[in-house]
Amino acid sequence: MIRILIADDHSIVRQGLKTIVSIVDDILVAGEAISGGQVLEFLAEREVDLIVLDMSMPGVSGVNLITRIRAQHPGLPILVLSMYNEPQIAMRALKAGADGYLTKDNEPEILLDAMRKVAAGGRFIDSALAEHMVFEVGAAGAGFPHEQLSRRESGILRRVARGKSLNEIADELSISNKTVSTHKMRIMQKMNFNSNTELLHYAIDHGLEE
Repeated sequence: MIRILIADDHSIVRQGLKTIVSIVDDILVAGEAISGGQVLEFLAEREVDLIVLDMSMPGVSGVNLITRIRAQHPGLPILVLSMYNEPQIAMRALKAGADGYLTKDNEPEILLDAMRKVAAGGRFIDSALAEHMVFEVGAAGAGFPHEQLSRRESGILRRVARGKSLNEIADELSISNKTVSTHKMRIMQKMNFNSNTELLHYAIDHGLEE
């Protein structure tokens, strides 16, 4: 029996995963977590055979959470189940210590296969994303969206990710609040963000708050 911990802050996703798992006899949901802190607390108290991990959750998440799990539980298989289908994000998660990466638009059968393979000590990535990783990541000019920002914009993005207000950023950089606001607006436009939440999730997933 494969005991799994589902780590996702969206109730509908957790319910969907439990429904999928309920149709098979070899996988059991041993617990749920809705934040990075809950993941670490659960793993400190109980053992599981696999963690199915979302990249964006409250508190520590993304690559930082994967790194902490790997440091504290070196042998625990990690399967990332994410809404992000960017090859760069998948590669970053795998380099941090994840054993598999799957996007949430896959069929239930593929998810179950991924769980079994990763829990058994293997690695898994769906074929569509693997193809993008091979042909896009190495392409000329390919890179993370934030790498296309100017030095000033990059500095402001990192400060926003650390939780600094526009006033604090303006004071640090000796520029006006209006200038900071203008730079932030350009960052949102360049990276196709529609809200501060999207910006913060991206920054955390890419370790830009460090």
